[in-house]
Amino acid sequence: MKDLPTGIDRHGRLDAAKDHLKDLIGFDTVSRNSNLPIIDHLEAVLTGLGGHATRLPDASGDKANLVVRFGPEGVPGVVLSGHTDVVPARARNWTTPPFEADERAARIYGRGSCDMKAFSACLLAVMQDAGGIELARPLYLCFSYDEEVGCLGAPDIARHLAALDVAPDLAIIGEPSEMTLVTGQKGKIAVRATVRGTSGHSSFAPRHVNAVSHAARAIAVIEEQARSYAEEGPFDREFTVPHATCLTTMVDGGVATNVTPDTCTFTFELRSIDEAAAQADMAALQERIRAEIEPEMHAVDAETGIAFETIFAYPAMGDATRSPGFERLRGIMPEYGGKVSYGSEGGVFEVDGGIPAIIVGPGSIAQAHRADEFVEIAQLNLCLHFLTRLLDAVGARRDGVA
Repeated sequence: MKDLPTGIDRHGRLDAAKDHLKDLIGFDTVSRNSNLPIIDHLEAVLTGLGGHATRLPDASGDKANLVVRFGPEGVPGVVLSGHTDVVPARARNWTTPPFEADERAARIYGRGSCDMKAFSACLLAVMQDAGGIELARPLYLCFSYDEEVGCLGAPDIARHLAALDVAPDLAIIGEPSEMTLVTGQKGKIAVRATVRGTSGHSSFAPRHVNAVSHAARAIAVIEEQARSYAEEGPFDREFTVPHATCLTTMVDGGVATNVTPDTCTFTFELRSIDEAAAQADMAALQERIRAEIEPEMHAVDAETGIAFETIFAYPAMGDATRSPGFERLRGIMPEYGGKVSYGSEGGVFEVDGGIPAIIVGPGSIAQAHRADEFVEIAQLNLCLHFLTRLLDAVGARRDGVA
């Protein structure tokens, strides 16, 4: 088949996975929207295959997590985790409509095709074989909300699983890893800074405290910290970016060209490789900004200053390869792919649920969060083969079932 590399068998559920992916792309699950329609769809498909479903709604009732168990209770099992939300898509930047799947050139295009509905589609396809397998250990298929805006839904899933009589002992996060084994992921702290100055006619600018100017100075301090990480470390060469990073991502300030701005807000992030040092590093960075910038502001007006608010934070994911759950499945794992700088829910499962986690999923993170996002069909095929090996590892096939 032209969409698969030579030497790799075409999985019997590949067409089903492609169809499921096209269905999932059709749900506009940008984080600002309710994810209930896609949760309804996932629950209907998986309970129709014999799964036992539990919904975990958010406080508003507009969103929900879904946990579907296949197999017995009372023994340690495996979590297979995917998020339902996607980042925004501006249709004018796309060759084809972002929420209409388009298959061409051995790829499937559409928002979420890579990040990360491809993994969910493969789960739906391969669980069609679950009826032919007597599972000795449970599989927990988990679908969360609002991963893209801070891993907001996953903590409830992790706590739900940890409260079971026997909790799972390994979580496999299906984020795009090109179907290699990822054993580490950075944590992230996202912060909003608000600079309060004083305003007036810009012709009297020296009498005012320009919030935009002082925000720019603060942003320069953040850039200095970023350069320090890059030049001085600490380093872990297994990460795709082998050191911590700082980045300013959004800035907003000013009302007119002839008014000194009295307010400016900006957001920035710290992605850490050392989970233990992350909070202290962020606190030290904020204190440095205040110490270097606020005295000059206060010399003009004591009521001015800079305030910081944590928007969200999620923990780094550690190395699960020495855990009992990983050891049990070591023989089916793909080749090692290192550690990644992007975020995932792996650290949440570890910290909130005590469940060691790894990342194995189809697609490349280089294709995520961009116009004309795509996943290669060959990656779906590899994922299906991996999930079939997992089914075989936790069960025995019944007679007559291929």
